[in-house]
Amino acid sequence: MNAAAKRKQQGTAGSAAHLSKADAAKAAVVAELRPGQSIELLKALHILTREGLLNQDSRRKLKQVYHLYQFIEPVLNDLAANDHAPTLADHGAGKSYLGFILYDLFFKSLGRGAIYGIEWRAELVERSRELAERLGFERMRFFNLSVADSTQSQELPQQIDMVTALHACDTATDDAIAFGLEKKARAMVLVPCCQAEVAACLRQGKALQLSRTPLAELWRHPIHTRELGSQITNVLRCLYLEASGYQVTVTELVGWEHSMKNELILARHTGQKKRSAQERLQAILQEFGLEHSMAHRFGLQAASGD
Repeated sequence: MNAAAKRKQQGTAGSAAHLSKADAAKAAVVAELRPGQSIELLKALHILTREGLLNQDSRRKLKQVYHLYQFIEPVLNDLAANDHAPTLADHGAGKSYLGFILYDLFFKSLGRGAIYGIEWRAELVERSRELAERLGFERMRFFNLSVADSTQSQELPQQIDMVTALHACDTATDDAIAFGLEKKARAMVLVPCCQAEVAACLRQGKALQLSRTPLAELWRHPIHTRELGSQITNVLRCLYLEASGYQVTVTELVGWEHSMKNELILARHTGQKKRSAQERLQAILQEFGLEHSMAHRFGLQAASGD
């Protein structure tokens, strides 16, 4: 064999090896995805690279998506029972990351039901509309509304089966809960973030509380004020949901990369309103000196003299 022929043969073998390696990489991607998932969507969400492959970072993102979905899928299955067409409102949707994933993994193959993305930033709403149209996700709609304004919007159905709020900042989570109660939601999935309101109230009354109770030592230092405020906020939210007729589960959303706040509150409507939850809610507000500033947010009357 002459030199030219030998080089040609080596080149052909190299191309075949390269092709085989690329095919193996694509096969590895397919093996990690759920059946029927949209490759184009996963690229748009940067879960897959532009080449449609997985690197270390995108593989971590995919694991996080599936971790969140494992909590939501059983609830959606219950909501879709008896040929019901479930409705889902995603509050503070941002780029509608969660809504698109839920549609792709569940609503698309279900063939019925709808997702409503609610986001106050108009440019993100328009981007989501364009992506949904490109992907043929016909039962996704997006609204340029604040979480609070969406409760009164005539564009949304009177009843919504599930409300989600992924890292809705500060009081936006409370607005999402208020929306869910108004819409008689059968389930709510909440990942609260940046709970600053209670911490601000604790900070204002710190001197008085320090003279009244040794418990005020729990928030004497600023970092403790912030952390305790966050903890109290979520405890109050859980009690409020229980008092409103929901069964509440609180767990950790492991490894979610968007925020250090990874507490997942899953509430399912039972219709059994717990009087003890309302009494404890009231007692906690009083113990921490929050009854005047926070009672209204949790459906309670403020103490006299407010």
